[in-house]
Amino acid sequence: MKRIDCYVPGDVDPASLAAQAPVASVHSVSAPLCRTSTLRGIADSAKEEFTLIYTRHTALSFVRFALERMLQVADDTKADLLYADHFLSKGGEVIPAPVIDYQKGSLRDDFDFGGLLLYRTCALKDAVGRMDSDYEHAALYDLRLKVSQTGRLEHVGEYLYYETETDLRTSGEKMFDYVDPKNRQVQVEMEQAVTSHLKVVGGYLAPVFRPVDLTLGDFAYEASVVIPCKNRVRTIGDALRSALGQQTDFPYNVIVVDDNSTDGTVDVIRSFLDDPKLVYIAQDPTWHAIGGNWNAAIHHPSCGRFALQLDSDDLYYDENTVSKFVEAFRSQQCAMVVGCYQMTDFDLHPLPPYVIEHREWTPENGRNNALRINGLGAPRGFWTPLLREINFPTTKYGEDYAVGLRISREYQIGRVYDVLYTCRRWGGNSDSDLSIEKVNANNFYKDRIRTWELEARIALNKR
Repeated sequence: MKRIDCYVPGDVDPASLAAQAPVASVHSVSAPLCRTSTLRGIADSAKEEFTLIYTRHTALSFVRFALERMLQVADDTKADLLYADHFLSKGGEVIPAPVIDYQKGSLRDDFDFGGLLLYRTCALKDAVGRMDSDYEHAALYDLRLKVSQTGRLEHVGEYLYYETETDLRTSGEKMFDYVDPKNRQVQVEMEQAVTSHLKVVGGYLAPVFRPVDLTLGDFAYEASVVIPCKNRVRTIGDALRSALGQQTDFPYNVIVVDDNSTDGTVDVIRSFLDDPKLVYIAQDPTWHAIGGNWNAAIHHPSCGRFALQLDSDDLYYDENTVSKFVEAFRSQQCAMVVGCYQMTDFDLHPLPPYVIEHREWTPENGRNNALRINGLGAPRGFWTPLLREINFPTTKYGEDYAVGLRISREYQIGRVYDVLYTCRRWGGNSDSDLSIEKVNANNFYKDRIRTWELEARIALNKR
């Protein structure tokens, strides 16, 4: 049976689709698919039970009976949007490209569905009919959010088609796209779409925050720079010099937490122990990860009123970073502060996109937009009494994001738009060049964090 109308970008050869038995028609679309007007045109013209939209601008080919299989799953599950694992032609090699299951918290606008999206046409028409904004960039994002509000998104965990990968950058190079200033207008539209979605599903939070009393607690130090590390012999010395060389008019210290390094990192740390500001914590051999190392620091009796992040391969921008953090806490009366950073290579030469300001975080809507983006920015500072109540999850990925979301549910997050931090990008970064499977695992976990947070916010609004 001919059950599918297909829509592909105008520069894609439609032959492979036209040859598929379930396909009734193939339409070349010259206008960008990311425009609302384009999707309205597709919704108006689609006649068959299902509508296939291919979002890539490269060749598409199929495993035998692929579309028949997707239709079979659609019939069995009554799903309104289906997507599948596939193969990528990348650099002359064909590799598997699995994707992940969609969750309630899969609110990232860069969620990877692959290029092939199979919609139930009635659900597509209904969702497009509810589009009340005209986007130039966010229409496909808006569409799947609206489909998810009333229907089911189904991942077919089978390799069903082939497409070509055109972005050959490593995972570490791709991860900053959402904060690249050149993409600012795209991000504004994506924020508008997710905010609208959160209002519909009951997860939107108005800009009303719980007050904080920053005088609570008896602290010998006003601030602590927290440096968790493991096997960072090449960089930990630079980080410690940066932290210990801060100029302040209040007492501060530096807490370095080593998680069983085996490469000489401990020897470098010990060479700094003659500085009375340094507190060295050596972890036992059980599982800690970055989150557990942070928990060891913030619960140490010498931890200051504010706990300030410094990764073991990065540097503070100058000797005033700790003072600027503390001043931001005091002037903005907030529970967490996020600054700006400069991207560099290992030798501290600036790299594009250079200064990252995280303009996606605003006092009015940052806590909602935080459910869309993949991080809350850096460097981060926390009000220790609250952090001791929340704690970090004992993970080595997403631990800071989980804490930031939890804080933003109730409390204001302040901003410093000065550059406070130098973020080194080099081969030793833990996220520099991850496999598809590892990227998927990381994204699935962050989507789970978002799901839990969204459910908590919906429950909060109901109360």
